[in-house]
Amino acid sequence: MKPDESKIHTRPIKYSIKASNNKGVSVFYPPELDKNQAIPSMALLKEAWEITSNPPPETIAPYFYTDGTKNCAFIEIEEGTSLYGTGEVAGPLLRNGKEITLWNSGNLVFKKDRGRRLQQSHPWVLAVRRDGSAFGVIADTTWRLKIDLRNGIRFISDGPAFPVIVIQGKSPQEIMNGLAELTGTISMPPIWALGFHQCRWSYYPDSRVREIADEFRKRKIPCDVVWLDIDYMDEHRVFTFSPKHFPDPKATNRYLHDRGFKSVWIIDPGVKIKKGYSVYDFGSKNDVWVKSADGKEYKGMVWPGMCVFPDFTRPETRKWWAELYKDFLAQGIDGVWIDMNEPYIFNGPDQSMPLDNIHRGGGGLPRGSHAQYHNIYGMLMARATREGITKFCPDKRPFVLTRSNFLGGHRYAATWTGDNEPSWKHLRMSIPMALNLGLSGQPFNGADIGGFFGDTNPELFAHWMAVGAFYPFARAHTFKMAKDKEPWAFGKKVEAVSRIALERRYRLLPYIYTLFREAAINGMPVVRPVFFADPKDADLRAEEEAFLLGGDLVVVPKWAKHPKLPKGIWHSISLVGEDSANDKYQPNLLIRGGSIVPLGRIIQNTTEKSLNPLTLLVCLDELGKAKGVLYEDAGDGYGYQHGQYLLTTYSAEKQGNKVIVKIADEEGSMKRPERTTNIEIVTGRRAVRANGAETDGITVEI
Repeated sequence: MKPDESKIHTRPIKYSIKASNNKGVSVFYPPELDKNQAIPSMALLKEAWEITSNPPPETIAPYFYTDGTKNCAFIEIEEGTSLYGTGEVAGPLLRNGKEITLWNSGNLVFKKDRGRRLQQSHPWVLAVRRDGSAFGVIADTTWRLKIDLRNGIRFISDGPAFPVIVIQGKSPQEIMNGLAELTGTISMPPIWALGFHQCRWSYYPDSRVREIADEFRKRKIPCDVVWLDIDYMDEHRVFTFSPKHFPDPKATNRYLHDRGFKSVWIIDPGVKIKKGYSVYDFGSKNDVWVKSADGKEYKGMVWPGMCVFPDFTRPETRKWWAELYKDFLAQGIDGVWIDMNEPYIFNGPDQSMPLDNIHRGGGGLPRGSHAQYHNIYGMLMARATREGITKFCPDKRPFVLTRSNFLGGHRYAATWTGDNEPSWKHLRMSIPMALNLGLSGQPFNGADIGGFFGDTNPELFAHWMAVGAFYPFARAHTFKMAKDKEPWAFGKKVEAVSRIALERRYRLLPYIYTLFREAAINGMPVVRPVFFADPKDADLRAEEEAFLLGGDLVVVPKWAKHPKLPKGIWHSISLVGEDSANDKYQPNLLIRGGSIVPLGRIIQNTTEKSLNPLTLLVCLDELGKAKGVLYEDAGDGYGYQHGQYLLTTYSAEKQGNKVIVKIADEEGSMKRPERTTNIEIVTGRRAVRANGAETDGITVEI
């Protein structure tokens, strides 16, 4: 329903074509918005204030209006339009009829506001029309925002008037490409970050960390990363190590590295108020803290006790924060997990800062209230953290995981869906949450496997590991008081299920790594809703149990009830000898007709060579043809940015009773490795196997 006509400003007020290759992008400015006073966009890579008089008649344009004290924008939608996106929100995949509040909030087990506001804010809606064409809408404001999708698309802001950006295209895939063009893409992560991660609050002392690593290797369960939560610190003071529990963190990391592990250590924004603590002393001397309305340092209670909080809107503060990572990373730390950065404050209003706190800005950001900067506090912390890692580990790709973020924050950090619970509800909900995060521009995401807050029963954990192995970010995590949740903690049966699930993931790592490269190039999600296979198929629009991994595989959990699957050729495949269609726990994995999917061998971690032999799963389409891509690089470092990679396009064609598989195209200066290539032709009845030299056409009898 349109807003009250008496409240509507002229439509449109101002119109701009974005200085962009994407001609389907339009930016609309309400008359109240003064470009000289507006905060620079935090979501967009580049802004444009080029104004034209009237948009083309087919352009979707918002109505700007006021509703009491609120500034609002409204976009009409056609009947039969499906709505998605809205970022990190609990609930179903299809967002029609929902209301979401964008106000970053620590939200244990999603109880607050029934999960309709969580740790991140993505003021973005993807709309897919009945005919499969699509458009997307950004409300470019950092203030608290309500997205009302009960009748059209309505943005209701607590802040001043804001621009609205509209992207139009022929398909949802085009819209995702357009969003990536505006907000940027992820950088290629280090390949170890795509392996399996094991975490709890907390593994300590250091001997326990060694035990966890040794158990994974002894039991031959693939794993790449062990995580360290807040109990590694001295009195929970950031950038310190407990002399009792971690007297030699460098030795701990060396032990992990020697066994093929990486480590990720947590950092919070709250800095304990304690004279003699160098982080506090230096920060106070250089006046880096957020201020109360009276101009004094704001103080709030977090894990260390009373704390002060860096003002990340100030370039000087971000530079200082980045410098803190020099000695921290020198201990051999590989990645950083930033948490509690909404910011979450135990004794603050709504468990955060007062809205009238002052952020002083700088470097283009104006002085403003916490009401203005709350939603981007975590994003700015992620930016400063990434800058520190990049500076002090210049030859390695940074890995940052953040709890709090904002649209565009995928440029700085991966994310997870926060403190979930060990329940079937939250297992099922993890799929639409991951999908909508991907549809909001954040492809590198996952949920805590096994559920965070509480104990998990063996049956639930087995199913969660089986599905969680296909999250883009695959990490098991649990609460301090919960029972152990390592794969072996539930007995031999669950251990075996977990091993198979992770062996499946590790065999698929070449394919998954290629998908991350695609995300880094054009913003396509790694996991995708099944309607991406056919945006015109209305039956697929609400499917939220089965999902696509890239464009060529469908993952169907065993707990899915009558899932809607794409039409056409889709055959079950086995990766490690499992019966994909009939296994009790492992999701059925289906390959698309017309695709070639690259596989590696089973490895225990990504320091091992995966691609000798390389296996190509070939599934022919109705015309007897198939095509697929494999991306390879060093797995770390920046050589790929200078051409040191290998992008191979494989093609297959049936000729009589033979299938000819060959290299159709290649790109990059990386030398092709000498290796054996195994070909498996998937027919739905059997897999025909053959070996061949990769540089030549491979003839397979079928």
